[in-house]
Amino acid sequence: MSAHALPDPLTLTPATDADGQGMAALIARIFADYENCPFVPDEFPELQAPATYYTRKGGMLWVVKDATTNSVAGSIAITPTHHAGEAELFKVYLAHHWRGSGVAQSLLATAFDWARHSKLHSIVLWTDTRFVAGHRFYEKQGFVRLPGIRALHDAASTFEFGYHLRLTETAAA
Repeated sequence: MSAHALPDPLTLTPATDADGQGMAALIARIFADYENCPFVPDEFPELQAPATYYTRKGGMLWVVKDATTNSVAGSIAITPTHHAGEAELFKVYLAHHWRGSGVAQSLLATAFDWARHSKLHSIVLWTDTRFVAGHRFYEKQGFVRLPGIRALHDAASTFEFGYHLRLTETAAA
């Protein structure tokens, strides 16, 4: 499968604001796997109009839709940061049954292509310390964990690890 090809019945498209409800359902399903990790809609106001939110930040949001279930099966967003040449990833989620199928790599490749087109050379992301499978995935893709953690002071008492990747022509290839 090529970097951007997805297995049937999935499609990867730019998100619309109408995708917010589907994204919320996906995130809630994923959070349910973790102890003390509630999905609190008020902590995700960007999901009221997610495409508009990331566009206003100068970025882009994509969703993977599953035609079989008519649902959002994955998402990824990217925006420039206040550091020159740097972008940050957000909303990197994928339904459990599509993990290991190459879909996550396609999401990353899409975001990396956007970053390269935007003349950005560095990518950062933050991920919950409980999402161990995600950490393995990011590290396999070349991301390096940053020192320290940050606290979100949210309903789940979340702590996050930061990751960094120097974007090259071969990243996510």
